[in-house]
Amino acid sequence: MRLFLSSYRFGAHQRRLLELVGAPGPVAVIANACDAWPSAWQGAVTSDLVPLRRLGFQPEVLDLRDYIGRPAEVEARLREYPAVWVRGGNTFVLRTQFARSGADLALTKLLAENALVYAGYSAGACVMTPDLHGIEAIDDPNEVRIACNAEPRWDGLGLVDRRIVPHLDSPTDPEGLSRKLVREYVSANIPHWALTDDHVVVVDGDRTEVLT
Repeated sequence: MRLFLSSYRFGAHQRRLLELVGAPGPVAVIANACDAWPSAWQGAVTSDLVPLRRLGFQPEVLDLRDYIGRPAEVEARLREYPAVWVRGGNTFVLRTQFARSGADLALTKLLAENALVYAGYSAGACVMTPDLHGIEAIDDPNEVRIACNAEPRWDGLGLVDRRIVPHLDSPTDPEGLSRKLVREYVSANIPHWALTDDHVVVVDGDRTEVLT
């Protein structure tokens, strides 16, 4: 299994992503964490396509809304790519769209086969954890009802063994919500990774490392 989980895009470690993938090539870009923000959706996608192209990738948008209730098709589509890039947004919306399309099961299967690299940041990283409780302090679960006409899910995919708090001490978090959540996790003895926008969690086979 190969995972590249960051707070913001490549963090300070874009070279490590390239090492994990091998040679840059086609990459599926999943932006469904932004589904509750239709006016911002395309701009959010474009803002990720440009830096991916600069690294030599050939990004292609894979919209999970096109695969709702079609798990076999989403798995087949994901198999076409050596890597998937899952951008930030609302973690709860992303988790629900993963479930509605079957991408959660497909990605779990493909990662177990080492068939692709999963690179995700912010919501795209948090969704891989065992449990989303606490993230509601940062992301609004009610947006799931608006974007997906469904109830929010509180389980992550569980492909890493602890929770992730992104954007620690970041300019994107002027209210210090991430720092507050870290304090709550520490107080409750909940295992977690607190990531600044430079940090990256890398899983490569049986090795897990946090790059600072």
